[in-house]
Amino acid sequence: MLKGMTDPLHYVSGGMAPGSTRLTRRGRIYTSLGTGAVAIGALTYVGIADPHRPDSLFPACPFKLLTGWNCPACGGLRMTHDLLHGNFSAAVVDNVFLLAGIPVLLAWLLGRRRMGKPAATPATYIVVGAAAFIWTVVRNVPGFPLVPTVYPG
Repeated sequence: MLKGMTDPLHYVSGGMAPGSTRLTRRGRIYTSLGTGAVAIGALTYVGIADPHRPDSLFPACPFKLLTGWNCPACGGLRMTHDLLHGNFSAAVVDNVFLLAGIPVLLAWLLGRRRMGKPAATPATYIVVGAAAFIWTVVRNVPGFPLVPTVYPG
């Protein structure tokens, strides 16, 4: 042991206490690169495979399997596929709630962070939950025009 260094964990863990979850700068870089690679891979797959086809290898929505209703996110994969192919009008039909809601929610959260306020408050969760509930009910009303598109196999 070096003079003045009495903690053996200092050599093994770089001075961090056991169980500490603080990431080093290198760990954050690797986490960001890994997350980016997974996101790019997922978007590539959604762009190549066509979720509009019933025989595509995408998981079925558990909410729709249980209830027969479209959930707030139903059509999200199809919407993403349409956006990646530049078909904005089809993306609106597939899920206008996510298409408009995700950018608005991100702008809200980032704006609050920039102002030094907590990004999400209990009121934020209530508003998002209520909007998702209302969208679920509205989109499942018979005759509602914006129904996610599924092409015959």
